[in-house]
Amino acid sequence: MPQPTGVIVERFEKALDDLDQAASFVKSKYQTDVYQEANRLIEMEDGLDHLFSHAERFEQAGVFQDGPWESADKLQPPLVAGSLRAKGLPMIIEVLSELRMLAIAEGKATNPTVSKEMAEDFLNEVMVLNLDILFPDASESTRIEDNENSEKAQKLFQFLISHLSSKALVKTLIYEIDRLTAQRPIMIKRIVSMIQTAKQMTDADSDPEDQQALQKYIAALEGPSPLSNKFKDLNTYRAELKELERNDLISESVSLAKSMRTTGLVAPHHATLIRFLSKRMPGLLTYALALNSKGLANLEENQELVQQIIRASIFPATRQAIYGLSLMLERGVLSHSPVAPGLRRLIELDIRPNVRKDLQQAGQAGEGLTANSLLVAGTIQVLGQPLGVGQGFNPTCQAARGISLWAQHAPGFLLEIIPRAARDGDIDIMFEGQTIHSENLQGGLAPNLHTELDPVSLVLVPHLDRIYSEMMTRVALRGDDGHRWVNPAFYGNWVQKGFSSAFDPLTGYVLDYPGFVKLFYATHHPEYNDDYELIYPNPVGIFITNVHGKLLGLHAISITRIAKDPTDEYRVYFYNPNNDGSQNWGQSIEPSVQGNGEEEGESSLPFHEFTSRLYAFHYNPYEQGDAYAVDHSIVNAIHTLAKDSWGKDYTWV
Repeated sequence: MPQPTGVIVERFEKALDDLDQAASFVKSKYQTDVYQEANRLIEMEDGLDHLFSHAERFEQAGVFQDGPWESADKLQPPLVAGSLRAKGLPMIIEVLSELRMLAIAEGKATNPTVSKEMAEDFLNEVMVLNLDILFPDASESTRIEDNENSEKAQKLFQFLISHLSSKALVKTLIYEIDRLTAQRPIMIKRIVSMIQTAKQMTDADSDPEDQQALQKYIAALEGPSPLSNKFKDLNTYRAELKELERNDLISESVSLAKSMRTTGLVAPHHATLIRFLSKRMPGLLTYALALNSKGLANLEENQELVQQIIRASIFPATRQAIYGLSLMLERGVLSHSPVAPGLRRLIELDIRPNVRKDLQQAGQAGEGLTANSLLVAGTIQVLGQPLGVGQGFNPTCQAARGISLWAQHAPGFLLEIIPRAARDGDIDIMFEGQTIHSENLQGGLAPNLHTELDPVSLVLVPHLDRIYSEMMTRVALRGDDGHRWVNPAFYGNWVQKGFSSAFDPLTGYVLDYPGFVKLFYATHHPEYNDDYELIYPNPVGIFITNVHGKLLGLHAISITRIAKDPTDEYRVYFYNPNNDGSQNWGQSIEPSVQGNGEEEGESSLPFHEFTSRLYAFHYNPYEQGDAYAVDHSIVNAIHTLAKDSWGKDYTWV
């Protein structure tokens, strides 16, 4: 049974007093008690407040004496994350050290070698370097390197940020918001948290440029038009809409739509406007959705269905679906014959109780939305933003990649399996003459699914994950990479049957790496592949490495296209299911998400850099060019990048 906070506080205070009174040469005997009691407080809800109230005494009492944290002026911000992730005492001492620095920054404690300004600069740099802890990013590295201290570290940084007001941190947050919104993820919780945090940290002394840049995002969430900004209450706003003339409604629609298109974020007022227009003046929906000519044609062709979709799924709580709706119309998805009946079926679908519960728990509580509304809204987003599908905090990149691919090229199939999973609790896929049913399977890569997912993924991923894992199990003993057979069966016949892997899965040996590189160039690089263009996304496997180039694991992505960037360099453009496609992979290899010709949701790398992280790809054996013509200098450069990063974990033959 947990002890009351007051008891733990008293025990910590006694341990600190005992340490303070101990002679210098025996302090190490008393430090352990302080660390143990401090750890108990760190785990308590308001424990950091109690610890911070004593932070001014830490140095004098000897909390850091004779250890790496003793000299505050010698501490280095880049090392903080490592200590917080370490097991045992380093994490505890690091937390106490950060609180010591905060006490100095606020003038509650003094240090002969560290001024208030120095302490504040130190903490600001720590925060900037660790935004991934403050706002978990669901990337491969976060999932792989996540550990038992993550929650404590996040709690510490939330505590620090509540005490700091920093121009540097706000500037970094705005940069991160720009970078993440450029990728247009369906799930925007992390982005919203960053905007709200930056808003709390800005004040009259903040940089005017930063305030202006941030205001664009704040307005996008809270009301980007004069009317929505004036009338924050949605009922009042709706009443005001009724009084507007047609031209004023157009102006309001254009203002909200422009903000949505600029940021990828949707204000709740936008949903109120869309519902109002759909009932009263549906001819103005094109302005509220900022549709291009193709989108307008698709809207006019399917006016009744669009209005039905709006009635069923567009509410303030599902406002992000408006962006998905506008893009879905511009992609012409409703012109696919199975899509209209598929969406109508979802509106009236008899959803299983457990699925209904999962959808409503993942949606916004208290909004009174049905599971059907949430599922239809989520489906619209996936069909409109197929490259915005993310795997969340689950190791299910294969399933996310499938949902994204089907949303692009087989929306009818996607709309067939969504109701099967939601209504029947089962989907099936044929594999080598046998039907695999998900309802008969256990396990998978994510048996305990983290539910921070879009509604479609929430419904489908458990089934897709189990089926994919079952397929891989069935081919595990064939002596070759199982993806060779599984990917074409799982994703569809457009996955090419040719397959190449950088290493032998049985021995782990890297065999004929130069041949692997040359084959990729001969089948994918426009200067070597006889101009065979990529028609469908190619599901490939990459090595994920951290900022030091160290191998973290294998990851499933899709190559979407290969083209020249604005500087005339060939780049590989790809879809990364982890919703943050611009992590640092070491060796100065950093995928970009904007500025190099990327479309919304794409990441990209120069061709040779991408190849250095590739481990498996599909290709058409009848469509390959001149492998022999690939210059040795290109192959050697890629070989060096590979061998000095992920290659250190493999034997090269």
